[in-house]
Amino acid sequence: MEAKKVRAGSKKGKADTPQMGGRREFLTSAVAAAGAATLSLGFPTIVKAQGPITMRWQSTWPTKDIFHEYALDFAKKVNDMTGGDLKIEVLPAGAVVPAFGLLEAVSKGTLDGGHGVMVYHYGKQEALALWGSGPAYAMDANMLLAWHKYGGGKELLAKIYESIGANVVSFAYGPMPTQPLGWFKKPIAKAEDLQGVKFRTVGISIDVFTGLGAAVNALPGGEIVPALDRGLLDGAEFNNASSDRLLGFPDVSKVCMLQSYHQNAESFEILFNKDKFNGLPDKMKAVIENAVEAASADMSWKAIDRYSKDYLEMQKKDNVKFYKTPDALLQKELDVYDKVVEQKSAKNPLFKEIVESQKAFAARAVSWDQDTNVNRRMAHAHYFGKKAPAKPKGKS
Repeated sequence: MEAKKVRAGSKKGKADTPQMGGRREFLTSAVAAAGAATLSLGFPTIVKAQGPITMRWQSTWPTKDIFHEYALDFAKKVNDMTGGDLKIEVLPAGAVVPAFGLLEAVSKGTLDGGHGVMVYHYGKQEALALWGSGPAYAMDANMLLAWHKYGGGKELLAKIYESIGANVVSFAYGPMPTQPLGWFKKPIAKAEDLQGVKFRTVGISIDVFTGLGAAVNALPGGEIVPALDRGLLDGAEFNNASSDRLLGFPDVSKVCMLQSYHQNAESFEILFNKDKFNGLPDKMKAVIENAVEAASADMSWKAIDRYSKDYLEMQKKDNVKFYKTPDALLQKELDVYDKVVEQKSAKNPLFKEIVESQKAFAARAVSWDQDTNVNRRMAHAHYFGKKAPAKPKGKS
């Protein structure tokens, strides 16, 4: 019996050694943890909630223009993609500064950002108009954006803004279709018909139309139709079927000349104050950069839908007559443009550098495009063109 007691005692002794110590340590830790939890419930840690980053923007467009809608579309994409962590509010032209004052306002921080076109900054540096004025060396607007992103345009644009001390970060986006020659009192049959015409345009197109004999006045979008209505202008161009219709061009003119080289290819510009942009988290900067490209594609698709509808509506409901600009006038535009570019390149080395860069990219891109893509006129005529009536059977 005694031996059994010893063995039993010896088992009990083993239970009081390291294993029992482990249990005690575990229980002590559990009690301490429970106490800490109770303390945290009784005395919650104060955490300061960081609200969303807000930005006040302005577009260079009237509220009713589809371009202002594009600005709102971009802002919504950013606001949605950041989950509300960044909130961009977009005001229309004139809410804070005039349309042509956007660059300066964003650079100074009066505005955090804005939506417009680079050609509106023509007065600051003429080379900025090369992102919107002229034939773009036969590139369409999407090719112009390809040059901007992959052909050196982005770096050249940053160089321009640095040269004029603009404290901004710029994103080019949104390819625009070829813009009409403009709205007139009667059709333009030849270049001589532009002699003495009081005409609105912007950018290098000012020099081109001046070279064609027009008396040019650069006005922002919202001021064009009132000037036409009051007789301050005889003709004007703005951009596209939807914008022109919404701004009221059909109310003051019934003649629109389609196709022109004065603004064959252009894109929009999204501007940020550089300090404001650089202060954003890297993740948010990446969201913005991707939102730019998403908005660019969406804008081009929306444009096809809306512009084509308004083009038909203006013919059916507004009694507008559309005419193709004569080839002889188109050729005259090219000739005048070349002279203007030669003069500006001689005075402005940066202007010349951009022209040479665009030409190099266009030479191969346009050659590839024209050799690769089939002309769509034949297919359109096949499916939608007027077909000759069928001849009666038995007759030649």
